[in-house]
Amino acid sequence: MVFPQKVIKSGVPAPRADLRRVSAWATLALVAVSFVVPANFVTEQPGPTFNTIGDFNEKQLIEIEDAETYPVSGALDMTTVSVAGGPNSTVGALNVLSAWLSDSGSVLPSDLMYAPTVTNEQVSQRNSAEMTNSQEVAQAAALTYLGEDFTEHLTVSGVAEGGPSEGLIEEQDVILRVDGANLDGFESLTEAINKPQGAAVTVTVRRDGAERDFTITPIYNEENDSYLLGLYLARSFDFPLTVNYGLEEVGGPSAGLMFALGIIDELTEGEMTGGEHFAGTGTIDTDGAVGGIGGIAQKMRGASEAGATVFLAPAENCDEVVGRVPAGLSVVKVETLTDAVEAVEQIGKGSDPATFPTCS
Repeated sequence: MVFPQKVIKSGVPAPRADLRRVSAWATLALVAVSFVVPANFVTEQPGPTFNTIGDFNEKQLIEIEDAETYPVSGALDMTTVSVAGGPNSTVGALNVLSAWLSDSGSVLPSDLMYAPTVTNEQVSQRNSAEMTNSQEVAQAAALTYLGEDFTEHLTVSGVAEGGPSEGLIEEQDVILRVDGANLDGFESLTEAINKPQGAAVTVTVRRDGAERDFTITPIYNEENDSYLLGLYLARSFDFPLTVNYGLEEVGGPSAGLMFALGIIDELTEGEMTGGEHFAGTGTIDTDGAVGGIGGIAQKMRGASEAGATVFLAPAENCDEVVGRVPAGLSVVKVETLTDAVEAVEQIGKGSDPATFPTCS
């Protein structure tokens, strides 16, 4: 999750350079230069936290309509990274040096994080879109966990040039079925495409109110070890209830897990946290799978400074967690939303966080 310092982001890759071994002379030289030379770097520092079951600016952060809700207690904090610098902007070299020397900061050349042609406005738009999507998917994940029905629509927003669907599928087509089987969401589409292991599939779409079938041979993507149709899809949902989020100027996809937990807590009788102060991060998918994020060292530090005692960390980020956990903070490793709910409930009832899986 990202917060403009500048930018506040929930998930940014954060390789870290460490200057603590730099000689005193080199450090003095950097300090001297820092007063006169602007730096084309991006710095990342711990950002603010937001309690998803609490209030923000005198408004409930998660407000649910058209469903019965229950009292909550404690905290389920989403965590952020405060980012300075980026496209079309510079950050003072003294600030770069400060972040570089900080135990909780990181510094990267701007060109490694952003394409040369990207603008700050485009970055902001992308972060905002990722946040909106993460909120919708978090609601879907929470309802899936609670056994509530909803409908997901997959609309084509773009067709990859040279891909297997070019000349067949068009923008605004709605994907309905694969090989005659109805789809109930993005995960079922992925499963249907991968099941034939590269063989051609029949894709049924709705276009201009009529259904059309196309035979398409997916291509293999080594990076993801999966087969692809070469389509860009926009996901939309029809939910039986409305969730309003009272949070602005925060972008990125990595608050999904904490949003889903907040929704589940408000829709479930009993106080899930038991009054304890939890924090965490992670993307979420409609089936409850928790994905990795960036900036986890900064997020753990921000969580600790905000008073959290337990931090929920995606299993994918464990290699970045080890050796960087602030004193007094217990880290629980989670792979699914179910893992996270069970950890919060049991710790809220008095279980020792050390009895749950952690990063090691």
